Amino acid sequence: MSSGTDGKPRLLSGGNPQIAKGFGPEPVAAWIAAAPGWKGETAALMDRLICEAVPGVEKAVKWNSPLYGRSRDAWFVSFHCMTKYIKVAFMQGDLLDPPPPVASKQAEVRYYHVTEGGLDEAQFSDWARQAAALPGVKM
Repeated sequence: MSSGTDGKPRLLSGGNPQIAKGFGPEPVAAWIAAAPGWKGETAALMDRLICEAVPGVEKAVKWNSPLYGRSRDAWFVSFHCMTKYIKVAFMQGDLLDPPPPVASKQAEVRYYHVTEGGLDEAQFSDWARQAAALPGVKM
C-alpha cells in the first residue's frame, strides 16, 4: 500500500484509495476507511448491504477496488471511486432483472453509478442477491 506523508493510503484519481491486493475483510475495511467523505460512508453502506444480502460472501481488494464473490474465483460485484460517483460493476449485470442502467464495453458487465445520497438500497440489495446466485467471474 502506498502511503502519503501522513501515513494514510494515497488517493488515486477520483479519490480512489490505493490499497494493496489482499483477500478477506481487512483489506476491504482498509479501502472503505480510506475512501474520502461521502464515498467512504456509501462504500461502508454498500459493504453492509452486500453482507446482509449474501451471507458468507468472500471479499478482496484487487486493482485498488473491493471485490465480492461466492469464492475467491467467482466475483460478482466490485466498486471504484470516480471523481463524482462510485462506479459499481456487476460482472454479469446483463443477466440481472432489471439490469443496472449503465452499459460497459464488456457485454456482460453493467454499471451502477452511485452519487452522493443516491444509493437505492433496496435495488442494490436485490442486484447483490441476484448477482451472487450467478456463477461469478474469475478475476
